[in-house]
Amino acid sequence: CLRRALLPALALSLALLGLVAAAGPRQTPVLELAEELWSAGLPGDLPELEPECRSLLAAFAEGSAALTGCLGRRARPVRLCQGCHGHYRRLLAQYSSIARAVGNSSESHNCAKSILTSDRLQIVVTLSEFFNETWEAANCANCLKNNSEGLSNSTEEFLDLFNKSLTCFEHNLQGQAIDLSPNNYTEVCKNCNETYTKLNDLYNHLQRMNRQGGESVHSAHLCIDVEDAMNITRKLWSRTFNCSLPCSDTVPVIAVSSFILFLPIVFYLSSFLHSKQKKRILILPKRIQSNANLVNIQEKYS
Repeated sequence: CLRRALLPALALSLALLGLVAAAGPRQTPVLELAEELWSAGLPGDLPELEPECRSLLAAFAEGSAALTGCLGRRARPVRLCQGCHGHYRRLLAQYSSIARAVGNSSESHNCAKSILTSDRLQIVVTLSEFFNETWEAANCANCLKNNSEGLSNSTEEFLDLFNKSLTCFEHNLQGQAIDLSPNNYTEVCKNCNETYTKLNDLYNHLQRMNRQGGESVHSAHLCIDVEDAMNITRKLWSRTFNCSLPCSDTVPVIAVSSFILFLPIVFYLSSFLHSKQKKRILILPKRIQSNANLVNIQEKYS
């Protein structure tokens, strides 16, 4: 594209130089015009934007590059919301400046029209939509304060417990590396159980609160930073260390299970007793009637 843009300028310059050569030394103004056109950089660097609009576009380009670099560097492990919210907030402000900015002179065009909608590709709009969709898919709003200036208190509490869990894992692994085999992580399971339980309970609490508080498409998820951190910890705990989390609802589960298993016994026992009672009620009148007949017969013969 750069070569194509420079070809017309080169052809124009050569043509002007040819005119100068043909006209002789008297045509110095033509040579001066050629030099002015070449120094202006036409047509590859046409001044299509007002200085104010060009400055806004340059700021948006720098902000986009900074945010892209931040997202790429923090893609694994996922730390997008923690490390890139400042870049994203600045990019939103730069895009808003373009959308509402107008040139200083009365003849200047609206910067929003010149930058955002003057061509079919609309590069600036496309970039802005990409960053917004990525930020929304990551659910970063659930990790940040309302003004997006920093992490929320619940997120900071979760990340603190997450770091403590990883520190506990590392410390106990170093302590048992000499005495125990690599597949035996009893010290990790025993010493880190309390920290991991707190982390898991807090994550479940945040998940319940998030599901109750939103109706959007992503409302069932926490921010990607928290989800990725919890997934890493659970994989280490269950798959790598082969630890199990004791269930706090063991007593209620056993009680309910015992009650359900005891129900058939109660049902059959009650049915059996009810049927025996019916038999007694039916047999009792026959005995009374037979005794009465026997008394009548004895009275007749007497």
